[in-house]
Amino acid sequence: MKERLHEAWDKMLKELGSWLDKLVVNLPNIVLALLVFSAAFFVSRYIDRLMMRLLRRSSMQHSIKSVLSRLVSIATILLGLFLALGILNLNKVLTSLLAGAGVAGLAVGLALQGTLTNSFSGIVLSFVDNLTIGDWVETNGYTGEVTDIDLRFTTLKQIDNNMVSIPNKMVIENPIKNYSLTAQSRVILNCGVHYDSDLEKVRDLVLETITSNFEAVERKTDIIFFYTEFADSSINFETRFWINSTSGLEVLKARGKAIIAIKKAFDEHGITIPFPIRTIDFTNRLDANVSRPEEQSEAGSDKG
Repeated sequence: MKERLHEAWDKMLKELGSWLDKLVVNLPNIVLALLVFSAAFFVSRYIDRLMMRLLRRSSMQHSIKSVLSRLVSIATILLGLFLALGILNLNKVLTSLLAGAGVAGLAVGLALQGTLTNSFSGIVLSFVDNLTIGDWVETNGYTGEVTDIDLRFTTLKQIDNNMVSIPNKMVIENPIKNYSLTAQSRVILNCGVHYDSDLEKVRDLVLETITSNFEAVERKTDIIFFYTEFADSSINFETRFWINSTSGLEVLKARGKAIIAIKKAFDEHGITIPFPIRTIDFTNRLDANVSRPEEQSEAGSDKG
């Protein structure tokens, strides 16, 4: 038993000695690998700050800028790690790390498929020129001003001051209408006038009223006016004109201003805007001297 213990002890000492020899032989490589990895770590911090400076000129959100710069920094650290493992001749370890990273990446990708999709969609939206912060857009049934684009949601501020967060995936996959790509917005107004109205006078009066109340409308020819239908109680018309704004709220304000001005002009010129009414026609009037059928039947019964 003692002999076996001595043999085991001697083998352990020999193994430790061989390890020490390998450590001394590979000491320059170890030092060089540590220097390479340390240099990669410090360079990654510099690259992180440099990327933030470069991305600061773009219109992307701060959160997306931070993620992109952090990804570049992590890639620099991984490059330094791979170089250090190569210097130490640990190719098998490097292969195992790559294989493990691939398997782990696949598992994480499947588990976080929806989140990753929204994240990549947010990055794509940050590079889209037709969608920026402050634009007035309509997408997925919601209309409002774009206030934020992060890695998960695109946030809209609606007319009623409510905030709507739409997943970036839905914004990418569905149509989006951007009202801010042009410098002007069109106001569409519908109204009706009485059948006794002079239609040419109504048209000229509407054109003159809009021209005098909106600076963006320089000429009457800039306004589109046409009658649309013979309705039940009115002849309806539609008018369209431009304003110098791309905000949906300003469009509503302009429509309200036009309604007030047109109503005031119609009142001054005796033009009536009808509303639905019901007329009862009493053409067959009853004679007061003619008794009703019930009274005649009562009189007959009394005589009987």
